Amino acid sequence: MEKVVNCEVITPEGLVYSGEVNMVVVPGEVGEIGILPLHAPLVALLTVGVLRVKIGDKWEYVAVHGGYVEVKEDKVIVLADAAEIASKIDVERARAAKERAEKMMKEAREGEENFFEAQDDLKRALTRLRVAGRAG
Repeated sequence: MEKVVNCEVITPEGLVYSGEVNMVVVPGEVGEIGILPLHAPLVALLTVGVLRVKIGDKWEYVAVHGGYVEVKEDKVIVLADAAEIASKIDVERARAAKERAEKMMKEAREGEENFFEAQDDLKRALTRLRVAGRAG
């Protein structure tokens, strides 16, 4: 029997994902971090990106928008600023957010605060669209 680790993805709104998985891959600040059962304890900062969990031979995808990951021997806890499972992403809403962010970036001057905010909004929208495309 393959070893598993319990994985939870939690946002300020509540529990987004919980289950026993064979592997977790999180979007760390310095690159992806792959986590298997019995991983060494770890705390790391997350960035906007795709969190993947492997269950058997299938992958599930979650859009994560920053936060932290804590790894214990038998548990992975993701405390995310925001997170959405692929199947629950509203694609039309994500497309509209992408278009708004692109418009804001065109109207703002590079280096201005609203330009950087728009850039962050665009990254989140693109991540949501990328994850939604993997919903199966």
